[in-house]
Amino acid sequence: MTLEGKIKNISPSASQAACYFLEIDIPREDLAGEWPASASQAVTDQKVPYTLELTLCSELTNTLSQEVIQALLRQMDFKRIPKGEHFIRQGEEADQFYLILKGSCIVRLEKDNMSYTLAQLGPGNLVGEMAVFTGEKRSAGVEAETDMDVLSMSRDRFEKLAPEYPEFRRYLSEIVTHRLSTSKIMAEKKIGKYTISEKIGDGGSSIIYKGTHSILNLPVAIKMLKHELAMDPDFIQIFSNEAKIIAQLNHPQIVRVYDIEELYHTIFIVMEYLEGTPLKQVLENTKKLPLTKTLDLVLQTCYGLEYAHKYGIIHQDINPRNIFVQPDGTVKIIDFGLACRTGSVDENFLFPGTIYYISPEQIKGDPVDERSDIYSLGITVYEMLTGTFPYPGDDMKSLVNWHLNEEIHDTYETLPDLPDEMHTFFMKSIRKDPRTRFRNVSEIIGLLKPLSEKLGVQVEPNFCMQQRMTGMFLVYQEHQRLPLKRLIEEFSRNVSETGAILKITQFEDL
Repeated sequence: MTLEGKIKNISPSASQAACYFLEIDIPREDLAGEWPASASQAVTDQKVPYTLELTLCSELTNTLSQEVIQALLRQMDFKRIPKGEHFIRQGEEADQFYLILKGSCIVRLEKDNMSYTLAQLGPGNLVGEMAVFTGEKRSAGVEAETDMDVLSMSRDRFEKLAPEYPEFRRYLSEIVTHRLSTSKIMAEKKIGKYTISEKIGDGGSSIIYKGTHSILNLPVAIKMLKHELAMDPDFIQIFSNEAKIIAQLNHPQIVRVYDIEELYHTIFIVMEYLEGTPLKQVLENTKKLPLTKTLDLVLQTCYGLEYAHKYGIIHQDINPRNIFVQPDGTVKIIDFGLACRTGSVDENFLFPGTIYYISPEQIKGDPVDERSDIYSLGITVYEMLTGTFPYPGDDMKSLVNWHLNEEIHDTYETLPDLPDEMHTFFMKSIRKDPRTRFRNVSEIIGLLKPLSEKLGVQVEPNFCMQQRMTGMFLVYQEHQRLPLKRLIEEFSRNVSETGAILKITQFEDL
């Protein structure tokens, strides 16, 4: 029999830090055969509940404020789960999660007629919270290893309380993010048509996983907005904006977006999987690059930027971290998280970009255009050739002052061995007034391409607009013809609005 009760009193423990003393009322008629006779005999009036005393110590109580802990615990119900009970079953809908007060349980994954033990959980641990938080079905089953005393909260109650206590939701989101990165769980994690296999990157706002298209067996990179940020509408908008912007772009020097999934209370951007390393890591290993290698990488980056700018997209964060170099030397521009339309003014960030490479107009909050990316590219190229920056110091105040007020020193003095074209590049890209910079990336290509050819570096744009075709077969019976005809006509109109062409061919009976 499963015992149930309500929390009567909660108070911080006088002897143990970050612990709480709980008094829980248990209906006396439910005690028969469960606890010692003394418990039910202490008071003859059967209407008076028995008070169970327990101590709760948990990472949860150590992380959240006392006010939040007390408010949340009062919204939870007490249960006693008998040894051997499977109180969470794999594949079922998640209706509640549990906080263990006493006893232990085993988490098991059933796969291919095999049972895998994933974890043993005891006092202070949460169990079942991941599915409640994400809205997915249970990814594993849980069995009581001993008799267990737990507090439980239903999904409905959690959904009502989460907005009121964002501190608690943020804590749960961190647990979910951690478990998404655990190898045993990852083997079972599905994101739409994709299966996540491993974590490959972790940034301030997102985590990147390696995955595979379940049907095509195509490797992909899956960028997940961290759950705590998925609670912020502004971050959701920024993250979604990145996906929508890159999805419009189809160029060999720009990372491709395949899909966007909104699952588990967050957003996933599915992109092409890239082998290689960011330029930043290359520079950390080699400090500076030869002129020929620099020209190769810069011209490829310019072709990608030229294409993006042609469609009115400003990257806003060109720097060595966002220039990815593949094993064959091919460059991919990545991370369009701050990208915007030409002429935009960013109102979400104090400095939209990386401070070492940011343009003066970005700092001042003025409208940005392709010349902002050109400024950042100029500083990036300077770092590639010298292993340093064109300004002294690295504290915030001096950096901002340099970007706003100090022109770059004559590079003939600091870099006397460079060809004239490179001096011109620096003196016309790293200028404080956008009107004195190159007007567009095409001008940079026109300056540097002849130099690269003279030095034996052949960098040609290998991009052309390709038409793609997708085939579908619609098999139907005669009585379905008329309703399907209406659906096809509507579908054809929607396709035409995108600029694509729908061609329909009728086949004889199969």
